Amino acid sequence: MIKRDFYEVLGVAKGSSEEEIRKAFRKKALEFHPDRNKDPSAENQFKEVNEAYQVLIDPKLREKYD
Repeated sequence: MIKRDFYEVLGVAKGSSEEEIRKAFRKKALEFHPDRNKDPSAENQFKEVNEAYQVLIDPKLREKYD
């Protein structure tokens, strides 16, 4: 599986604040949550969104990623 840019996954700019990242994550998580979205690919997209959020919300991981 090819990893996409985490900023692109969440739909935020590279210089986004933590609050902007949180809002984008909540929106994407609701959109792709397997209980709400019955599309077979939704679960993988949800995992990708969650991984992107985990990296971008942690200042140390985000710095390393950038």
